[in-house]
Amino acid sequence: MTATTALARTPGTSLHRQLFTVLRDQIVRGQYRMGELIPKEEELCNQFGVSRITVRRALADLEAEGLVEKRQGRGTFVSQELPPARPMATLGFIETLRQVSDETRVEVLKLERQKARGEIGQFLELEADAPLLHVLRLRRKGEVPVMVTEAWVPYALLGEVDETTLERRALFELLIQNGVKFERVVQEFTAIAASPDHARLLQTPVGQPLIRISRLIYDEQQKPVQYLVVVMTPERSRLLMDFAVGAMNTLAAGSIFHDV
Repeated sequence: MTATTALARTPGTSLHRQLFTVLRDQIVRGQYRMGELIPKEEELCNQFGVSRITVRRALADLEAEGLVEKRQGRGTFVSQELPPARPMATLGFIETLRQVSDETRVEVLKLERQKARGEIGQFLELEADAPLLHVLRLRRKGEVPVMVTEAWVPYALLGEVDETTLERRALFELLIQNGVKFERVVQEFTAIAASPDHARLLQTPVGQPLIRISRLIYDEQQKPVQYLVVVMTPERSRLLMDFAVGAMNTLAAGSIFHDV
């Protein structure tokens, strides 16, 4: 007998999208092979503790992505031709930044000069009230919003920059153009609940789990030159890492901390 795995009835992610995500991962990982019949609607209802309407909406979303196909009177089968596997990481840090810049369209939501205060000033190792450039942008792939980025850069490294320039050029390109050479990146990955602003920009429900990447970039003199926060929905985005075996026991491979 299949164990029941009830989905969480909490604000944020709808039940049918939760079920869609679980089934999509099972198909992509090969738990259900191409052409194989997946559990019937009634079985899925019992297994996940949801209604038939929820199951049908999840299956409709899977069908829309080309992952399954319904056959009248027979059930729902994994598609014979699944979408191509998503590529693994092959690019370096700068190349990845360049690819994101090339493949997405950016909208500048806020551009302002601020004074260094609180944790942002501490991260960038600036004296209190030192001038900062603060930029909030939304990136889209086609018409689909994929990430919200918020960056702080010491004003002395860029000076005056207008919105038109920031819609055409990525911040890292402007820093490189101004003679900054990147040396080291410290990143932190967390999950957050979508705020009303993030939900509106990313077109997702308030409270839905989102990926948050905090990135502090250092130059060759080990001075922080940019603090960046990226917020994405896991339904549309993912993060890949590629590091040498020799780095497995270093921070390059990532470390887990429990703030309890």
